[in-house]
Amino acid sequence: MNRLGQEFSIISRTGKLIAFLVWLGLTLTLIVLFTAVTKPGDPPFPIQVLMTVIVPVPLSIYALVIAYIHADARRRAMRHVLWTLLAIFIPNAIGILLYFIFREPLLLACPGCGSAARRTFAFCPACGAALQPACPVCRHPVEHGWANCAYCGGRLGG
Repeated sequence: MNRLGQEFSIISRTGKLIAFLVWLGLTLTLIVLFTAVTKPGDPPFPIQVLMTVIVPVPLSIYALVIAYIHADARRRAMRHVLWTLLAIFIPNAIGILLYFIFREPLLLACPGCGSAARRTFAFCPACGAALQPACPVCRHPVEHGWANCAYCGGRLGG
């Protein structure tokens, strides 16, 4: 499965159903509007059918993006309801952009107990196992190849 398929699979069935119902509702509304009121200046029938099917697609995609934000914020241990509401109510897709700018990194599984922990943690909050190298002086996480700790200046071994 490709990356897009993996990301799409985190959207709940309810989110996918809502997006489909948005598309179906708008499609049926347009069908009723086009068939109920026909005037001589209306577009030809094939154009009406094309508009009826394609016009609801952007709103359905919007509903899928909102459902994705809800599921993604939940798996990243963020405030998923708050981010979903911000994505919905901040206009012009600015809420969606803000989510993708400020979202937390994915959680990783502790090798000791398997519980979820943030990538910035040096130790597992559940069992205390080391998740990444830490400074021996201040215990902040450090990166491989550093000679000194960036937080306290302590000398790192190796």
